Amino acid sequence: MPAVAARGSRRRTIAEINMVPFIDVMLVLLIIFMVTAPLITTGVIDLPTVGKAKKAPEHVIEVQVVNDEALKMRVDGKDEQPIVLRNLAARVKQVQAGNVETPVVISADKAVKYESVVKVMDTLQRAGVQRVGLSVKSSGA
Repeated sequence: MPAVAARGSRRRTIAEINMVPFIDVMLVLLIIFMVTAPLITTGVIDLPTVGKAKKAPEHVIEVQVVNDEALKMRVDGKDEQPIVLRNLAARVKQVQAGNVETPVVISADKAVKYESVVKVMDTLQRAGVQRVGLSVKSSGA
């Protein structure tokens, strides 16, 4: 009940905040969090790492996305003719010759739209190419 101050003939109530319910709620929440915190299991995320390969694969297919979004395909470092996106999956399957373990690496210049790289990756994955990766430039180069 608010206190009443008597000042002359006029009575005025003094507004005050009752802190007891607030403190009770905070203490209950503190106890709940203290009890449940040790029960929470931490998830372990297995992140990919770079640079663990002992030697480069013998047979590599590299798909290059050029500035004008045209595609070029290199097999074992040898340049080939430009290729269109709709023919890319069939050509990669032909070069793999049934060996699904042959890696396909997509490389692009930083000026190329991200959408173009994703389209190439999506096309290869829809065709069933299992080992599709992105080429990265090491910080030392």
